[in-house]
Amino acid sequence: MKKHRKYRVANKARFTAFVAITLVLMAFIVSSALGYNTASGASTKEYVQVKVQSGDTLWALAQEYGPADMDVRTVVYQICQLNGISAKDLQPGQYITIPTEL
Repeated sequence: MKKHRKYRVANKARFTAFVAITLVLMAFIVSSALGYNTASGASTKEYVQVKVQSGDTLWALAQEYGPADMDVRTVVYQICQLNGISAKDLQPGQYITIPTEL
């Protein structure tokens, strides 16, 4: 028959620190696996699809639908980049995507 060895903790402070660090790491790993550590709120962009009407300009659309705290020139640039267009390419009936929040 096998004898069971008894273990004793030589240094209680070091053992306690080891257990605490192990628990924190396990909590981090579990929360990461479940998706609790994702930062989506600050980096999520929102867009709106707008149908261009006769007489609409990129400047007016950027002012109306773009983020209020952003320079209109920057919004116009982003609209052009996002849709692959320039101001002269804007046509009535065309749908364009405009960023609403950054």
